[in-house]
Amino acid sequence: MSKTVHTDAAPAAIGPYSQAVVAGNLVFTSGQIPIDPATGHVEADGIQAQAEQVMKNLGQVLKAAGSDYTKAVKTTCFLAHMADFAAFNEVYGRYFTSKPARSCVAVKDLPKGVLVEVEVIAEV
Repeated sequence: MSKTVHTDAAPAAIGPYSQAVVAGNLVFTSGQIPIDPATGHVEADGIQAQAEQVMKNLGQVLKAAGSDYTKAVKTTCFLAHMADFAAFNEVYGRYFTSKPARSCVAVKDLPKGVLVEVEVIAEV
């Protein structure tokens, strides 16, 4: 049995999906992009500022699911430009200190033209 997760402290889904789903003892987050939940818009410029907003959004979704960064077991990271890899890692490493398994790829486009999107699988 699964449970849909929603929090107003993170951006609302911009399509037909939920912020996260808890199934068993795991939470699967949808990809988070750097939308400011207070405005509903992308306010951050540059990879580091956008990555910070993504991490804040993920933290709120994980919290609503009864989890946190330390319980992450796998992340998938999407970058608009692989040249941003090192700058993204600086931000990512401050949040995911337990070093979960990870994939990080560059993609052609991301929603709303953002520079980064991250999804997480974590224990609850």
